[in-house]
Amino acid sequence: MEKLLLGLIGAGIQGSLAPALHEEEGRHHRLRVHYQLVDLDAAGVGVEALPELVRAARAMGFAGFNVTHPCKQLVLPLLDALSEEASAIGAVNTVVRDGRRLVGHNTDGSGWSWGYRRALPDAELGCVALLGAGGAGAACADAALRLGARRLLVFDRDAARAVSLVERLNAHFRDRRAEVASDPRALLAPADGLIHATPTGMAKNPGMPIPEALLRRSLWVSEIVYVPLETPLLAAARRAGCRVIDGGHMNVGQAIGAFRLFTGREPDAARMETHFRRLVS
Repeated sequence: MEKLLLGLIGAGIQGSLAPALHEEEGRHHRLRVHYQLVDLDAAGVGVEALPELVRAARAMGFAGFNVTHPCKQLVLPLLDALSEEASAIGAVNTVVRDGRRLVGHNTDGSGWSWGYRRALPDAELGCVALLGAGGAGAACADAALRLGARRLLVFDRDAARAVSLVERLNAHFRDRRAEVASDPRALLAPADGLIHATPTGMAKNPGMPIPEALLRRSLWVSEIVYVPLETPLLAAARRAGCRVIDGGHMNVGQAIGAFRLFTGREPDAARMETHFRRLVS
């Protein structure tokens, strides 16, 4: 049975289901996968340790590794090459060894699209609101525009980060469909749907990212946080009558793409989603 060493680098990732998802799917493909969590918080280090961790992954023979908050953009200069999608998004969540090179990919965007089409295939994409312009938000923004969103509004508490993302998107999508929103109210007022892409609502960072009063029945809400699966935002959205997409959909979707890149084999999407839902139930 072929052996494969994989991993995940990020902060506060002890609740990640990535090891279980990749190791179990590998078993069905006769791969003995060991998936190692490299948690900055648990190690008592910050993002300054990232270069050394990437060097260690090279030396230890990792076939690849995932990258999550807060490393998705910081890892870019540490890699040898980027896929077209990762370059366009400006963030990496999947690194694959190609000979001696480490190549950065991004499966967050395709993962979000997979979940969106699966959960709300008929939801309106006229105007999409994005809350959070970090690595995950950038991937979701790229995916929404690729799916045909006619207008994308972006808000981030770091205004410069929102401006930078909008400029990058408009340079890539020449019809300039992305705009910066001045505040959460301006973000949501014209929107058909909301993509929430900040860490707020995670088990280690509880709370609401926006005032509940801004939610309304005509809005669909897509969450990227999946630990816990039912975040305060999703609970509030359900109370407001919104159609919702929980963060599990994107999580499974990006894992499907990452497994394909890591192994060169086609994962069983339905099997991986069933396994995920069983793990969180």
